[in-house]
Amino acid sequence: MSKLDFAALLCSRLCHDLVSPVGAINNGLEILADETDASMRDAVLDLIEKSTRQTSHKLQFFRLAFGAAGGFSAQLDVRECEKAMRAFLDGSRVNLEWDVTPESASKAQVKILLNLGLVVSEAMIRGGTVVVQMRSEGGQSVITVRGEGARVIVQDEVKSALAGTLSDDDLEPRAAPAYLAQAVAAEIGGTLNLVEVSDTVAHIEAKLPD
Repeated sequence: MSKLDFAALLCSRLCHDLVSPVGAINNGLEILADETDASMRDAVLDLIEKSTRQTSHKLQFFRLAFGAAGGFSAQLDVRECEKAMRAFLDGSRVNLEWDVTPESASKAQVKILLNLGLVVSEAMIRGGTVVVQMRSEGGQSVITVRGEGARVIVQDEVKSALAGTLSDDDLEPRAAPAYLAQAVAAEIGGTLNLVEVSDTVAHIEAKLPD
């Protein structure tokens, strides 16, 4: 797949995730234009506030996970990654446990970490807990993302994308984060491994050069 085609695919994915909260803001503003009941206006304003916050959180997360955040700096503050991930999951049924030792990481490592976090959290369709870990081990950076919940589904195309075996023709926006994580890992000489998948667990590990 060409870089242009993949960029378009990521844009489709981003737009898909943003259309709901942005649409809620637009609908709320239309209702406010004609609504005179004070209690209804308060309820609509609350909806607009929540949707605006959700949109901001998603944009901050996608900027780090998909974009070129940090300009040309080789390292990014890992605390910003945690903040973005927590904000992204705010209001969902997925709890985040963050256990990342380094204070900074390369942009490539950050992209892999956040996209794997996105893949696992999306697989937890009834909520649960995602544990994100990153540590140095034998000259490598090891990222592990493990999710446990009542119902976990990792779709076949996502599994293939993580393994690097998904054909370009089968790649769709929902598998784009997995595809991106695998592509970045391969580019820097690292590997991804789907350690465990079951009805209640999704566990992915990445081994990357320091």
